[in-house]
Amino acid sequence: MAITAQPSADGQELTISIQGRFDFGAHQEFRDAYERVGSSPKRYVIDLDGTTYLDSSALGMLLLLRDHAGGDHAQISLVNCNPDVRKILAISNFGQLFQIA
Repeated sequence: MAITAQPSADGQELTISIQGRFDFGAHQEFRDAYERVGSSPKRYVIDLDGTTYLDSSALGMLLLLRDHAGGDHAQISLVNCNPDVRKILAISNFGQLFQIA
């Protein structure tokens, strides 16, 4: 599993890519990806293209990011979800809290 964070050139957007299993084992690495960025992004993009598995702790980590990013005012997109990941997000009603593309 690998998590990478890439800020945009202007620092307004942070893209976090998750490869492999997104579970409790990724907790610290995921938090570091958005807490240790030198800027304060206005938008976050979570790229789940390489994510093979997502569990309830991953859902909790996404909610922690949402709180960190401003709660109801947060601009967070979950992109490139495979059908299994999309199904978990739909069952969890995450479409109410995040933009899912």
